[in-house]
Amino acid sequence: MGPQIAEFFDPVTGTYSYVVADPASRRVAVIDPVLDYEPSSGRMSTQGIERILAYMATHSLQLDWVLETHAHADHLSAAALLRERTGAKIAIGEGITSVQRHFAAVFNVGSSFAPDGSQFDRLWRDGERFLIGGLAVEVMALPGHTKDSVGYRVGDAVFVGDTLFMPDYGTARADFPGGDAGQLYDSIRKLYALPKDTRLFMCHDYPPQGRAPRAQTTVDEECRRNIHLTDATTREEFVALRTSRDATLAVPKLLIPSIQVNIRAGAHPPPEANGVSYLKVPMNLLGR
Repeated sequence: MGPQIAEFFDPVTGTYSYVVADPASRRVAVIDPVLDYEPSSGRMSTQGIERILAYMATHSLQLDWVLETHAHADHLSAAALLRERTGAKIAIGEGITSVQRHFAAVFNVGSSFAPDGSQFDRLWRDGERFLIGGLAVEVMALPGHTKDSVGYRVGDAVFVGDTLFMPDYGTARADFPGGDAGQLYDSIRKLYALPKDTRLFMCHDYPPQGRAPRAQTTVDEECRRNIHLTDATTREEFVALRTSRDATLAVPKLLIPSIQVNIRAGAHPPPEANGVSYLKVPMNLLGR
């Protein structure tokens, strides 16, 4: 029996979170959970994650894992909240340590922050396997967008993070620290080598006008229709296209708050003497 998958879409950030359940044991993983954040006030809230917790309670599901596909730059993670509420373990790709080292310097976080991945319960290596109840999960390293990008293969489904988008939107940017368009090409080819009927679950969808958001596509559809990389696209063609396109892109609107929380596995920076946690904004450092 394959996984039971429930989709939760956050329209503010265009993010899909997933509850992946083993129907036999009712053990589950949550992939890429979103913490609601209002940037003009700096207030955080939990409406999105409450929907996921309510779904699990309704279906008598037990959370074992919170799985991050990478340290997101477009939304704040609710992983720490889920761990606090349920005791679940948080996991991410082992490349997170590189991401942490870079952004620890950008935000001058000080010696209280250890860029060693210790904020997470597990750092995955490529090809590593683990269980959600009785469901076997394979970790697929998918670097290129970021060094810590991974996918999770469960039966005929792969949760691809930001590596791919729907065919009419294309592929991830590769100009973040540690990003590499050539590596991204190789990672996408790794996905394209899977059976053509493999289901690919997106972390984001930004649909054009007239199309509703979609959570999933297939390897076959991506190979035939992806506007950036089809079966016929060469590595050189993709690197040239991706590099040219990335040069026109702005810093994601929520990168500054998101990264400071997400490199901490969804936890806030330590409170200062007045009991308040603060996010920093580096002046004249990010962007072009």
